[in-house]
Amino acid sequence: MKLFISADIEGTAGVVNWKETEPGDQYAYFAGQMTKEVAAACKGALAGGVAEVLVRDAHDSARNLNPAAMPRPVRLLRGWTGGPAGMMDGLDATFQAAAMTGYHTCAGSTGNPLAHTMNLGVEKAVLNGMPCSEFTLNAMYAAYVGVPVVFISGDRMICEMATQLCPEIKTVATSEGLGGGSVGMHPEEAVERIQAEMEQAIKRLRQQREAGERPAGQIALPEHFAMEISYREHKKAYTASFYPGAVRTGAKSVAYEADDYMDVLRFVMFCM
Repeated sequence: MKLFISADIEGTAGVVNWKETEPGDQYAYFAGQMTKEVAAACKGALAGGVAEVLVRDAHDSARNLNPAAMPRPVRLLRGWTGGPAGMMDGLDATFQAAAMTGYHTCAGSTGNPLAHTMNLGVEKAVLNGMPCSEFTLNAMYAAYVGVPVVFISGDRMICEMATQLCPEIKTVATSEGLGGGSVGMHPEEAVERIQAEMEQAIKRLRQQREAGERPAGQIALPEHFAMEISYREHKKAYTASFYPGAVRTGAKSVAYEADDYMDVLRFVMFCM
C-alpha cells in the first residue's frame, strides 16, 4: 500500500500566532513539532501495513519539514511545483490512501486564530453552499483521482468539518480555538495520538480492501461545482473577474461554476 500525506503547520499542536509559522521568533520549535507530528503519522502508517509514504510539505515555502527526521521508507516532496494540485502535489491513482496533518479551519470561521483558506486575502470561500477549507479542496482532489482520505489532524473545528465530508475519517484534534487564542494538546500527546490513530486508520482500510468493501473516506464527488470567493479587498475581486467563466457577484466577490473538478482547481490556482 502507498500513502500520501499533505502536511500543514497552523493545526500543529501549540501554534497560535503567524510568527510561529514563518522563519524567526519561535518558528524553529513549531517546525520541529510539525516534523514530529508528520513523522508520527508516517510511523503509524508503516505499522499499519503501508509500504511506501510520500509526504508533501504544504506550508508556505514548502521547506519546513526536517527530511532526516522521517522514517527511512518515506519520500518527501519539498518546494512548489506550480501546478493546480498545490498542497496535494504528487498524489495520483497509484496511492491507496491520503491523509492530512497540521490542518486548520477555513476563512471566516472561529476554530483557529489563524483560520484561512489558501491565503489571507480571502475573507470567505464557499463551495456548493458549504464553507470551503483547504481540507475540502484537497479531499475532493483526492476523490478526483480515486483515493480515499482516511486521517486528519489539526484544530477541532477542521476535524469536525472533515467528519461531515468523510464520516469515517480518523481525527486527532490537537487544539481548539478560543478567540485570538487556542487551547492546545500537550505536544507529546499529540505525537502519540497521531501515530496511534493513523495506524488504526490504515488497518481498517486494509480490512475493508480485503473484504471488498468501499474504503472509508472515499468521497463521492458532486456532478456540478459552484464556488464563490469573497476577498478582503475589492480590487482582488476585480482582477479575479477576468478569469474565463468567473462572474462578479459583489464588490468583493466572484463566482465560478464547472462540472469538472480540475476546472475548479484551475480557478482556485489563479483566483485564490
